[in-house]
Formats: sequence, C-alpha cells, structure tokens
Amino acid sequence: MKNKIVLLTLVALSSLAGCEYSEFEENYTDPSKVSETSVEKQFTGFIIANRNYVLPSYANYFINLRITLNRYTQAIGWVNGENQYVPGSAAVENRWNDYYQFLAQYRELEKVYEGLSDQNKEDNRLFMITAATYLYDHTQKIVDLHGAIPFSDAGMLSTNGGDYGESYPVYDEPDAIYTKMLDDLAGFADELRTLEINPGILIGFESQDLINRGDIDMWLKYINSLRIRMLTRVSDIPAFSDRAATEINSILSNPANYPIVSTNDENITFRIHELGTLIASNSFQSGLEDWEGNIAGKAIVDHMLNNDDPRLTYVFEPGEEAEGEFLTVDPLLNSSIQNELIGSNTMTIYNRTTLSRNQYFPGMLINASQIHFMASEYYLKEGQDAQAKEHYESGVRESIHYYEMLRGMSNNLISPEPMPITEAGIDTYLADADISWDAAAGDMEKMRLIAEQKWLHFNVVQPNENWAELRRIEMPDLVFWEDQSNQQSLPPSRWIYPGSEETYNTENYQQVQAEDNLNRTLFWDN
Repeated sequence: MKNKIVLLTLVALSSLAGCEYSEFEENYTDPSKVSETSVEKQFTGFIIANRNYVLPSYANYFINLRITLNRYTQAIGWVNGENQYVPGSAAVENRWNDYYQFLAQYRELEKVYEGLSDQNKEDNRLFMITAATYLYDHTQKIVDLHGAIPFSDAGMLSTNGGDYGESYPVYDEPDAIYTKMLDDLAGFADELRTLEINPGILIGFESQDLINRGDIDMWLKYINSLRIRMLTRVSDIPAFSDRAATEINSILSNPANYPIVSTNDENITFRIHELGTLIASNSFQSGLEDWEGNIAGKAIVDHMLNNDDPRLTYVFEPGEEAEGEFLTVDPLLNSSIQNELIGSNTMTIYNRTTLSRNQYFPGMLINASQIHFMASEYYLKEGQDAQAKEHYESGVRESIHYYEMLRGMSNNLISPEPMPITEAGIDTYLADADISWDAAAGDMEKMRLIAEQKWLHFNVVQPNENWAELRRIEMPDLVFWEDQSNQQSLPPSRWIYPGSEETYNTENYQQVQAEDNLNRTLFWDN
C-alpha cells in the first residue's frame, strides 16, 4: 500500500483530476469518485491545483524558497550556517510532488478531451491550447531546477487503466522537453490567432478561465511572451541559437500576428478579485516574513541606494529600530555578528505593504519588464543598439511603475509612505552613470545593465526567473560566504532529485543517477 501511495504522489500517477479542495468539490469533481466530468471542469481544476506556485504561498516561500533560490540570488539576507547551499529535502520533495499532482490533473484533462467526438474536440480545442500553455510555463520552471524530468510518460496511471507497472515514467532530456514546448507554442501562436471559436464555448471559457478571464488576445500575448522567455533561456547554446534568433525576430517584428506583453496593463496574472477565496494571497505574510525570510539582501539594497533607485521605498523599508536608514547584513560576516544584527531589528526588510501584507498581490506569470529586458538582450546580440536601448529603458520604466502599482493596490498601510515617483525622476535614474545605456562601455557592459535590472526587478517576486537568469548570464557578480564544512561550499547549479525517485522509480532514475549532483550545470547554462 505504501508503494502505491508514493507512486501516486511522487511520480505523478495520481488519478486525481478535478480540484481536490472543498470549495470546488461541487463544480470541479474528482473523476476517481464520479463517473462523469467535462473539459470545462477539468480545465479549472487543473489551473487551481497549481495556484500556490503562482500566488505567493506559505509552502512555497517558507519551505521552498527561503533556504534555496532567494539565497542563491542574494535577494535576501540570512545568517550563514553549515550545509546552507544544499537544498533541503522537504523543499525538493514538496515542489516535485506538487508539480506532478498538477501534471496528473492535466493528463486527466487530456483523457476527457480524447473521449469527445470529433466535433466536440474541435469546439473544445481552445481549452487544450490554453491549458498546455499554462502547463509549459510551469514545466519550464521544473526543468530549470532539475534538468531531465519525467514528462512525456508521467501522470498516466488513469490513462493506463490503473496499471502501476505500466505507469512508472521515464526521464525526458531537458533539451527535448524545451524543443517539444517551443514547437507546440509556435503552433499555438498561429492556431489560436485563426481559431474559429464557438460562441457558446467562449461563454463557458470566460467563466472557467482564472488567468485571462476568456480574453483571447491576452492568451496570445501569454503564448508569445512565454516563447520569448524560453527562447532567450536557450539562446546561447549552439543547438538552439539560430532558432532562438529567428523566432524572437519573427515575434518582435510582427506584433500584429504575434503580440507580446509590453505594458503592465497586459501582465499575465492571477488577479485578486475577492478576498477569502482560493485565488488570494492570504499566506504571503507568513511565507515571506516568518524566521526573518524578508531580510533584504545587501547587494540589492546597496545597488538601489547608490543609484537613487525610484523603487527603493516601494520594494524595501528600514528596520523598525533603524531610524529610517537602510541597513543590511553583510553576507561575508561571521554568523554570530549576523545574528546580532538581525536581532537588533535594524535590518532593512522587504516592504510589507507592497508585498507580504498586500492581500491583493497578484499571482505573477509574465510581466512587461521581463519581456522588455529579454527583447533588449536579443537586439543587443543582433547589433541593433537603438532598439536594445529602447527596450532596456522600457523595462526599467515598467518595473518602476509595476512596484508603484503593487503598492497602490494594497489594502495594508503598515509600511512608511514611499517617495513619490515622477517621470522626471525616472529620467534622472536612467541618466545615472551606472544605469545609463549610453554611458556603458561596450556590449558586455550593456549586458551587465540588463542583467542587473532583471535581478532588481525579479528579487523575491519571481525567484525562479531570478535564479535561472543569474545562472545563465552569470551577472551580477555576487560574492558568497564559502561553507568550508561541506563539499557544497557555494550555491549549486541545480536541484537534485527527491529521494523518492531512487526508491520508487528506481529503474528510470538509474538513467539520470550519474548526473544527479548539485554542480551539474543545465544544458542552457554556459
């Protein structure tokens, strides 16, 4: 019995398909308990199943991110200790299990869809395009944590009629998964743009779509922006470089057919419409703040202070006993001194009104700044300096207004009033010698500007993107305390696999076991 339970939860073979939360039991039922379901119900159950990795949650922030990604990017400050660069087993197991339960629900959606008539398949094609897009968004994150993962054969227990022996999934190579996702997304970008949608289906889609509320144009922006994110991630390796350049150019040069997210009004998010529902940011406070998980990183605060960054008082606030000064913990100090500093209640923290206590904080999927910064990188590589500068500066402007917007939507006023933002102030910031595009000496220095602005923008809000881009670009250059007590003396290059894989998916795990170490770089990490 224990083996079966672990197989269900750890290897994505659960027969769950509808949402398992009580609030959804009536409308989004579990097919393991009832004889009938529908594409519409499965679609929403699938989306809601992954909500804790879109909306900031206690489980993700406290268990997963506090001791891993947020440290690896120095988005936060912490007290150094032994074994600190080895991802905790709870974090690894937790993230792995939740992804595969999410994937299992997608497989059940596929199963329901495959049982439809040809006409009903055609009518419901909209649900499958958008569901796959959302799945690929989060699959990229898991691939970027681990490398090879079970994917093409994972989550098939229900499809395989409950046959456990046939349902242990093999590992797909990460470049093959990227290829599959990029191929499909390119097809979706054209198919959805020309898809004839049954008006009755569209009405149902509008009510079931928790992401874009049935807005097809927004889904097209999501698809094309996600393509840019994936293509940028692999753009530096020979096997993908030509494809990345060609497809990014095709998207950016043809906005009529391939629209992207370019302003904060177009950000792809879970928007909070009503407090007290499943779509809410109720546990962000405990997730980020517990055990000093919201202590600001020294490098990021210093960068903002040194350059009069307009975002400073929106993203951070001084410690209660700091008398208004933005004081930080040096990551290279002795741990006893770090403990004393943090205990003094003078250290800068992430702004509670803007972030952790903002119950209207949206679940972020894709936003304008990150797309502008990636477009800037593309144009820089192509030698198109004017367009690279335009997107760089647009990315900075959208980021500043993004944090202003977040503060403005908050229902909490615990943090100090921030400094007003003006366009003149943004212009002054962009003209600063350390920020100015025109003042940068050469392409490498301009790439540093892009990388630093991504890092400032992502901070603790988009930790997966932050760590992936930091590994890929290797900028900004952060200095870490070395843990001499452990073989893993510095932040890792990837997460290892959970122990359950070796125990219960033994035969398939053996194909990746030789590469299952923390310092094995991912295929896109040069």
